Formats: sequence, C-alpha cells, structure tokens
Amino acid sequence: MSFQGKSAIVTGGARGIGRAIAIALAKQGCNIAFNYAKSADAANQLVEEIQSLGVRALASQTDVANHEAAKDMVAQVKEQLGGIDYLVNNAGITKDKLLMMMSEDDWDAVLDTNLKGVFNMSKPVATLMLKKRAGSILNITSISGVVGMAGQTNYSSSKAGMIGFTKALAKEIASRGITVNALALGFIDTDMTTVLPDEYKTKMLDMVPLKRFGTVEDVTNVALFLLSDAAKYITGQVIQVDGGLAM
Repeated sequence: MSFQGKSAIVTGGARGIGRAIAIALAKQGCNIAFNYAKSADAANQLVEEIQSLGVRALASQTDVANHEAAKDMVAQVKEQLGGIDYLVNNAGITKDKLLMMMSEDDWDAVLDTNLKGVFNMSKPVATLMLKKRAGSILNITSISGVVGMAGQTNYSSSKAGMIGFTKALAKEIASRGITVNALALGFIDTDMTTVLPDEYKTKMLDMVPLKRFGTVEDVTNVALFLLSDAAKYITGQVIQVDGGLAM
C-alpha cells in the first residue's frame, strides 16, 4: 500500500482518529493537508511531526460546516500540493442530550459539522478527482449511525446520513474509477474516550464481543487499505470497526 508522492486531505486531523490517519498516511509517503477548529498548538505539532517524515504538511483553520471556507481550503490545497488523491472526512462533534432536552442549536451544530461538512468537502474534491478519473474518499462514521444510540439523536442522524451519502456518491462517480467507502467506528481508545466515567466505560465494554476498546491502529490499518489501490474494486461499503458491537 504505497502512497508515495500522493496527497490527502484529512478533516479534523489535529486530534484523535484524524491525527492517527494523517500520520499513518505520511509514513507511507503521502503529503497531508488537514483542518482544525481551535487547537492551533496541536495542529502545529502535527505539522512538525509529518514534516519530520519527509513529506509536506499543510494545516488550515477551517470550519468544514462553512461551505465557502471548505471550498477555499480545497482550492488552496490543490494549488500548494498540486492535486488531491485522497479525502478522509473525519471532522465531527457531539452534543449528546435526550431529545426532549436537545436545543435546536445542539441539533444544527452536529448536523452542520458532521454531515454538511462531508458535503462541503466532498463536492470540490470529487470535482477534481472526476477530471483525472482517479481518487478515493473515506468517510469516518459511527455505529451510532447503524444502530442508533439513546441520547444521540443528532449524532446518530448525522452518522446515518454519512452512510447514505457514501453509498449514493459511490454510485455517482464509480464509472470514473473513484471509490467512496466508510468506516463505522465503535469505541476507540482516544483522548475523547479516556475522559468518559469508568462506570460508563465498563458498561460499554460489556457490550463489545471482543471485550476491548479498539486502538487507533485498528482504525488506520483498515483506513489505509480502503484508500489504497489494494481496494480499488471496493466501493460504497461501510466497514464496521467495532469489535462486533453492532453485529
């Protein structure tokens, strides 16, 4: 799975899963562009780490929920890196509440970032890929979009929407040799899950058949495969990386 000399955009790349995918791609020779919301220090550290691997790194403080800002970011990446071979739509937020306690702002913020952000980034990137008849898009969704989670009507809806988006876009652009797939993640051990109460984590762990949380390596191994030429005959698929939680 060589990505030597290729270029990728990873949204939400400064932390967690996005950061891990960005580094994994960089280790395979891929130039990386990523956006971040507020964590400038983390973004700068990631730029330095990627550059130390001998490839180029671009960080952009861009809100993927903003259509024009996302389009501008894609244009800048194309200009500076010469093209875009891969897009990983990873940026996402949560605002968990029971529906009766959820505000309209809670709903809009999650849907705008998690789902509209995928549209905002994918449209300009897919346009570029169509012209060269090559490329891969990977959407990072969640088992919450497969089975639904109480207290997450907004998040589950956004992630289910990503699954529908993946399948529809895959059908639209398959004839040009472009693949679109998704990873539906379960509980992955990142800085987002470490802050969860121990009681909650124990309860969730009991639900996982493999009896452990996933690692970022569990995610990056599958992500790189789906982006690579080794998976060029796979498109429109949703692969659950969840330890069997949603089977």
